[in-house]
Amino acid sequence: MSHNWKFFRAGGFDQVRIDTAADLLNLKELDQKLWVALSCPVKGIEFDARSLALIDTDNDGHVRAPELLAAIDWAAARLNAADVLAQGLAGVPLAAIKDPAVLAAAQGLLPAGGDLVSVEAASAAEAEYSARALAAWEAGGNAVKVLGEATEAACAAVAALKEKLDDFFVRCRLAAFDTRAGEAMNASDDALKSLGAAALSAAHAEIAALPLARVGAGATVPLGAGSDSGINPAWGQRIAALREAAVVPLLGAREAISESDWLALQDQLAGYVAWQAARPAGLPPEAEAVRDLERLARYVRDLLPLANNFVAFRDFYTHQGKATFQIGTLYLDGRSAELCVAVNDAAKHAALAGLSRICLVYCDCTRNDEKLSIAAAFTAGDSDQLVVGRNGVFYDRQGRDWNATISKLVEHPISLRQAFWSPYKRLMRMVGEQLQKLAASKAAAVEGKLGAVAVGVGVGKKVEAPAAPPAFDVGKFAGIFAAIGLAIGAIGTVLAGVMSGLLGLKWWQMPLAVGGLMLLISAPAMVLAWFKLRSRNLGPILDANGWAVNARARINIPFGTSLTQLAQLPPGAERALSDPYAEKEQPWKTYAFIAAVLFVAAAWFTR
Repeated sequence: MSHNWKFFRAGGFDQVRIDTAADLLNLKELDQKLWVALSCPVKGIEFDARSLALIDTDNDGHVRAPELLAAIDWAAARLNAADVLAQGLAGVPLAAIKDPAVLAAAQGLLPAGGDLVSVEAASAAEAEYSARALAAWEAGGNAVKVLGEATEAACAAVAALKEKLDDFFVRCRLAAFDTRAGEAMNASDDALKSLGAAALSAAHAEIAALPLARVGAGATVPLGAGSDSGINPAWGQRIAALREAAVVPLLGAREAISESDWLALQDQLAGYVAWQAARPAGLPPEAEAVRDLERLARYVRDLLPLANNFVAFRDFYTHQGKATFQIGTLYLDGRSAELCVAVNDAAKHAALAGLSRICLVYCDCTRNDEKLSIAAAFTAGDSDQLVVGRNGVFYDRQGRDWNATISKLVEHPISLRQAFWSPYKRLMRMVGEQLQKLAASKAAAVEGKLGAVAVGVGVGKKVEAPAAPPAFDVGKFAGIFAAIGLAIGAIGTVLAGVMSGLLGLKWWQMPLAVGGLMLLISAPAMVLAWFKLRSRNLGPILDANGWAVNARARINIPFGTSLTQLAQLPPGAERALSDPYAEKEQPWKTYAFIAAVLFVAAAWFTR
């Protein structure tokens, strides 16, 4: 390749730098295996929706690599100077436009002395031309609405029967041409007999296939209602609608409609049908240049930023701005999470996004009558207080605030510090839960006894003393006592071994031994967390939103920590440590610490 590419390393992989127009124009030569993404959704990302819609030429809701490359080529073919694609302009300069038709449209929009057509001005001109074309078309409809606003209903009634009535009158002309065709054009005996064995209704397909009425030379189609009208029952309602909406208003009341009536009816409505067919689907031909001008202005402004959030994730990994998939910031639990993506279905998204090994918090956000679902990545702090039902505030990229409530969690390690303390927290939580259960059971038993006593006193009954507990059977519980004794003995042996080992150390070695013991307990959790933290991957989070991420976009520990900010006091802030409402702590902890120190010191001096 003749182009000299530059790469930067971020997220554990190489990403191409797209800084110049030459980089953009040569993207078609860059191996797509080096692209970070090969497809991105049109919705759910922070990018101009109109620009994405113009690039998404097949209207499938995704911008793919070939569509991005085609947009770059389209813009380059209409520019004198492709350098404007990398200048961050708000539109297209007049001097850069090469296409004569587009240039003429731009000159017609610019005021005297103007040299740049902004995206807003080009979009407004395109909308104006579309509105003007629609207004001209609507004005032309006044002359062909023969029944006023009821003309549309008349045309609909005619269109619903056109094929069937045309068929009927052709059959009648055949019967007039040759008398032998008269019976052949009507329903045959076999066709009618085949209906006899079926469960019939007016909407039966085989009934609808029969002629509209009795075919004959010069026959007409009855317009009457009822079972004796002579109309195929499958078409009775549509015949009634034709009579009321079209025949009576345009031809007058009559009992049947002939072929000449049918042709006259269509002639009177032909102008309205032709007018409807001419409804403008888009811009008139003379306004094509204005539409191309809008496209060119948007491409000059948006192609480079899109490429840097598609071919590379520069904005995300360099913190020069926010990536297109970052839709805002969630403030919750004293933290701000910057990696927030839009979510349509939390359960479906979590099934794939959970493979990212990132702690994800799904929130339902509301703002007045608006609703939004997001997934926020928490990459710093801990997850102790992240529970379903907690509330926070979400700020979108426009600065609007939303009420956010946690609806689902995908738990993964957040930090090594959390992993270090997790065994002790689990132990304390387990002990606390068991103590709570024990206290609750005792309280329930006491309340039950008190309730029984209160009921007995209330009805005037004599409250009997509780029955004496049965005699303790030593033999029955011998096995239990033996097991408890063995357990206590084993625990005592372990504790004794630990204490003897500690007492055998020098005083300065004891803190190191305690620290080593704690590290030994926490090591398995920390090792597991370390592997998971090193393998965090942005890809599954985006893939679950419809992206086609083409690289292992890792989020390592330092970079991940930068995506979630913890609460910190401002620089230079003064802090008063005295809390007048602080709870008074009992000194037993101090006493226990002093006793432990004295015990260890005495044991060490007297060993």
